[in-house]
Amino acid sequence: MPFIPHTEAEMRHMLETIGVSSIEDLFDEIPQALRCGAPQKVPAGMSEMDVARLMTERARQDGQPLCFIGAGAYEHHIPAAVWQIATRGEFYSAYTPYQAEASQGTLQLLYEYQSMMTALMGMDVSNASLYDGASALAEAVLMAVRANRRSKSARVLLPRTLHPAYRAVTRAITKNQGVDLTEIPFDPQGGHTDPAVLRGFEGEDITALVIPQPNFFGVLEEVDELTAWAHRNGVLAIAVVNPIAMALLAPPGQWAESGADICCGEGQPLGVPLSSGGPYFGFMCSKQQFVRQLPGRIIGRTLDLDGKPGFALTLQAREQHIRRSKATSNICTNQGLMVTAATVHMALLGAEGLERVALECCANTSRLVERMCEIPGIEPLFDRPVFHERALRLAAPAGDVLRSLAAHNVLGGYDLGAAYPELGEALLVCATEVRTEREIEAYAQKLARVIAARGEAKCPVRPKI
Repeated sequence: MPFIPHTEAEMRHMLETIGVSSIEDLFDEIPQALRCGAPQKVPAGMSEMDVARLMTERARQDGQPLCFIGAGAYEHHIPAAVWQIATRGEFYSAYTPYQAEASQGTLQLLYEYQSMMTALMGMDVSNASLYDGASALAEAVLMAVRANRRSKSARVLLPRTLHPAYRAVTRAITKNQGVDLTEIPFDPQGGHTDPAVLRGFEGEDITALVIPQPNFFGVLEEVDELTAWAHRNGVLAIAVVNPIAMALLAPPGQWAESGADICCGEGQPLGVPLSSGGPYFGFMCSKQQFVRQLPGRIIGRTLDLDGKPGFALTLQAREQHIRRSKATSNICTNQGLMVTAATVHMALLGAEGLERVALECCANTSRLVERMCEIPGIEPLFDRPVFHERALRLAAPAGDVLRSLAAHNVLGGYDLGAAYPELGEALLVCATEVRTEREIEAYAQKLARVIAARGEAKCPVRPKI
């Protein structure tokens, strides 16, 4: 973007107008002892060519390892057109579309995004995105507490099969707002939430039940039974889903007889690259009856005085438009650029393209797991169907194995030991549509050498859970 600086004459004129001799005089109220002085570690200026060379050299240090991690952040193919369009000046620099008459392009894009998300999730309404999947779940929990007027407990059931980071973020955001998060265990054989576990909560005042699909282990949950239990007991069902999986699996709006009440998750798989931890974006949909409790922006389509279609912000119960104590959320912005990319991505792939991506992910994960389990000392951890990642038990310390693989330019998976110590030495691996048979074979061969080098080919005793 162009930058037009003030000239020396303009700055002198402005200083004279306000009656000071220098810019420093504007900060004279700050004690000298608190000032940092001149930057000490900023390098000398470089030419554009030298800067490009330096950054290229640093980028090469990261290498281009084969990635089999997953665990909430997924490497998918992104058509070149996605970011060519998303980084056009009209989208790249656009901020909050408060002035509808000057923001029709941005508003229409967000409206199209909402329309696509409601279709993909089988829900009635969608917002125009949140910060990320974890904070979206926290917002969904707070929304459920507001929406379920019959419940007075603000108690939410949170499966341990949910992403550990989602659980931690939700707890951090809601703990001082009177929300009681009760974790429920998973079945050690299937790696899923057994609906029978919920019988112990019948008759109690429960506000909401969180249902991941697939869960953190990649395992498919019994979503129909869990949703039906929730509705029989006056509990709101909150779905946390992978959007790519929804192109293949029954969407939350079709769970049980009436569907989930709220749906949220991470939108990164829809056209957002892996980039050192973000930025990502969260999505949220709900039933029409809860639309006034939906946080974030909602774009509406209407007609102007001439009968022409137009777009505008609607139902703005946010802190910038209403008293803070009455607001549905204190979110001040969204991940608009990421949503732009996701909208273009979904438009390019279409329903058929998304389904093909999901099918290829499932096929690659099956190839990966089959090949890995041919290695002595590796076996599947759970016995239920999965989507595009799977938990495996190793005959060697998972952390050591991953470090050895990283030395061979392979990101071999996610160590489950820290979040789930009861699983023993366990690894979560993922293979999306971008992984080839040759890459899967290369990974398996390197893993076999690492396991063999440790001399621990015998599979360990199954730990007790």
